[in-house]
Amino acid sequence: MIDEGKLRKTEDTEVCKDCFGTGTKVDPVKGATPCPCLRGDRARKLITAARIPRRYDKCSFANFNCEPGTSQEQALLQAHKLAREYPAVDRGLVFMGPAGVGKTHLAVSIIRDLTETGFASVFCEFGSLLKQIQDSYNPVSKSSELKVLAPVFQADVLVLDELGATVPTDWVRDTMYQIINRRYNDNKLTIFTTNYLDERRSDKEQVLEDRIGTRLRSRLYEMCKTVVMDGDDYRKRLDVRRR
Repeated sequence: MIDEGKLRKTEDTEVCKDCFGTGTKVDPVKGATPCPCLRGDRARKLITAARIPRRYDKCSFANFNCEPGTSQEQALLQAHKLAREYPAVDRGLVFMGPAGVGKTHLAVSIIRDLTETGFASVFCEFGSLLKQIQDSYNPVSKSSELKVLAPVFQADVLVLDELGATVPTDWVRDTMYQIINRRYNDNKLTIFTTNYLDERRSDKEQVLEDRIGTRLRSRLYEMCKTVVMDGDDYRKRLDVRRR
């Protein structure tokens, strides 16, 4: 909500004292940031542009359930810290862990907080993004690879969900590298979720490096802090309650 006390009347236009109508104010710690006077309308547009799936539309830090002292609580603290301190942060997060521990919930919660403060964020499920790129090669398609990737490259903050879930063909690995390396070079914040860990727990189990390749995993070490989550699958708990 606009703070009426920060507005002054100039002829027929109300101008914010913080940003003087530019939409950007200078914070002594964070530097140039979106002005709160734009939050209402801008936040609504940004949340639409963020492409959060309907399934996760209500996800927030406030409704993330976890027990004290667990890895899930530590992940919540890391996610909240990033959202609170952005853009004065230099690394994103890689949420690692089995299905149903809340990785996507936390990633979406970060996006929700950032859009409310005026930062452009985009959610992409990696498999769906790859499918969109493939579809753009169809001669009858009205889309193009550049059009599909533009929001991914340009977003202040990008969530790439389910990293490594797609069968790692040469094309998949090359495309992943193109996307992630572009954001690496542009120094843009990226948040990942993946079911794959870095440590192999059995001879047959694959790790993240097996799925995305050595050079891309190396990029991620520099781009992101690794946050490992464990716990029970909340979907199983829901199923038990509904029986």
